[in-house]
Order: sequence, then C-alpha cells, then structure tokens
Amino acid sequence: MKNHIKDPFDPISSAEIPSEAQGESFNELLPKLEALLSGPASDLRMELLREMIAGVVKYHEQRLDVLDIKIVNRTLKELRHAFKVFQPYEHCLKVSIYGSARTSPDDPDFQLAERFGRLLSQRGFMVITGAGPGIMDAGHRGAGRDMSFGVNIMLPFEQSANATIAEDPKLVYLKYFFTRKLLFVRESQAAAFFSGGFGTMDEAFEILTLLQTGKSDLVPVVCLQAPGSDYWDRWLDFVAGQLLPRGLISESDLSLFKVFQHEEPAVQEIQNFYRNFHSSRFVGQQMVIRMRMPLTPHQLAEVQSTFQDLCTEGSFTQVEAFPQEQSEPRISHLPRLAFNYHRRNAGRLRQLVDWLNGLPQEPHSSRPLN
Repeated sequence: MKNHIKDPFDPISSAEIPSEAQGESFNELLPKLEALLSGPASDLRMELLREMIAGVVKYHEQRLDVLDIKIVNRTLKELRHAFKVFQPYEHCLKVSIYGSARTSPDDPDFQLAERFGRLLSQRGFMVITGAGPGIMDAGHRGAGRDMSFGVNIMLPFEQSANATIAEDPKLVYLKYFFTRKLLFVRESQAAAFFSGGFGTMDEAFEILTLLQTGKSDLVPVVCLQAPGSDYWDRWLDFVAGQLLPRGLISESDLSLFKVFQHEEPAVQEIQNFYRNFHSSRFVGQQMVIRMRMPLTPHQLAEVQSTFQDLCTEGSFTQVEAFPQEQSEPRISHLPRLAFNYHRRNAGRLRQLVDWLNGLPQEPHSSRPLN
C-alpha cells in the first residue's frame, strides 16, 4: 500500500524550502485567509487562490493517503519558493543549458559549453542549468555567478551544486523532476543542448514535444557539438532517417531546432529569434504575434500569400494591442500580427517567425531584446 512506501527524501530539511508555518502562527494567518476568501470575485488572482484553498479542503474530505498529500504539499512549496527566486529577474532573457553531468573539464564539449555560457552573458542573457557538474558546471563557469541560475535535483545519490552557483540565492533545490522541468521551460526564452545521456535525451524530446504540440511558447532550440563530434549529427540522422520517413513527425518539425559546432552562430541564432519577434499569445481563437517592427502593406500581403496554410479561416491582420492584453502595459505599444491559427503545425509557425525576423531592419534602430 502507498502509505508503506518509504520516502527517501523525508524528513525535508527546512534549509531547503522554508515551511509555510515557520515564522507565522496559524492564528496570524487566519485574518489573511478571511480577507482572501472575502475578496472581490472580479479579481482573477484572488479567485484562483480561493480555488486552491477549496482544493485543499477537498483533499481533506477525500481522506487522501498521507503520501499523496506530501506530494501536493511539496510541489506547492517548491514552486512557490522557485517563483519567488525567479520573480526579480522576470524581465531578463534566460537560456536553459542541458547536458551530461559526466562531461569532464578536458572534454571539448565542456569547453564549448563554457565559451557558450560566457558569450551568452556578454550578450545580456542569463543562463539556467541543473546546477550540477559537467556541462552544467561549464555553463555556469562561462556565464559567471551573477548571470546564473541553478535548479538542482535531489537524487538518492548526492548531486552537489557546482562551485559557481553553490550557496547563491539564485539556486533552488527540487525533489521532483516535473517541477524542475516546468521551471526550465517556464523561465527560459531559449534551450541549448549539449551531449548527454538518458536525461538529456528526455529533456530534448520533451522540449520538442511541448513545442510541436503547442503546449509551450515557441523558443529557439540549439544543439551544440564540438568540432570533431558527431553526437547531434547522429541524433539528427535518426530523427530524419527514421521518424520522418515513417510519418511520425512532419518535415516542418525539423525547423524547431538547429545544430551548431561553435558558440558564436548558436548564440546568434538565439539573438536572431528575437530580432523582430517579441512574444506571442492567444486572444480567444486568434494567435497574436507581437513584433518590434510593423509590417508594410507589401510585407503583410506576402505573409498572407506565403503562410495562409496556418489559418483556419480568414487571413492575417496587423492590429494594435487587444483589450485582453492590458495586463502587459510594458509591451502594449508593439505592433501585432493576428490570425486564426489551426494549432497543428508548430514547425510551420516557426518558419513564419524566421520570416518575420529576416525582414530588413529599420536603419539606426536600436531595440532591447526584452
């Protein structure tokens, strides 16, 4: 039975994630709880928090197993703490770096990852790694402590944080892989993969699956191998030689990632992704792409003729910010490209983004990436 399963990570150290009850008694929490429950229904944030409270009550009514409650409790604490750590940096562009913990410093891939992290930091990007040794250590060494985040996973065998990020306030410890993966995806605007084992393959295919199915926003994905290595070439041979001919993926899915041997073009790929494209979201059934430069009538007509296959009905229109976007006033001035997207071909959508980024840039324009 589940309640007899030993949890290898109990007891949880309070140094890892502070208990919600520490420093504040439940009697002190009651007035805050009453204020939350009596808040206005028009406040979506408060309404969602009330739903969470109702869910906790239902957990109690269901008489769930203690282990099940531990999973929910730990998950909420991990995410609350991690969101607090990342929140001050929410407007900074970040790149998640993945790769083997077993790669030694004399390995060309380690040295490539270190140069990659350094160049990213010089271009204004922060990096996120799993905080361990190997490629993770290399990425942090290159970027430096101030430009690094660590999302370390607690394993039955100890994985200590590398020296660059150890004891830094931007380091979080996570028990569950699913919360760790969520943070990698939610907090980054690009993904970089180096050679690795099962974990790296798992993360690479999961990122591509999330992109392919539209479960995450489009981001650039770069796969790096040092000169002389064929790690990603062999992987691409499998993807293009086995998955594609069998119809298990679409040819446009190959547009979701690119392979590089040097840090400069890989970093440039990430920068170019945000050259004109800023971000995207749905407003009702419409995909809304925020751009840094407005389209000319000729360019809009070219989008309509070249990418009409992305639309379920109608065509592309250039619009101003929708009323539903008023919670993001910082980018309300950006021009928008709106269309009824069928949500079935993320690779083709990426091709549209690449097309937008390839448009001639206004002379003497200087636009921050974020």
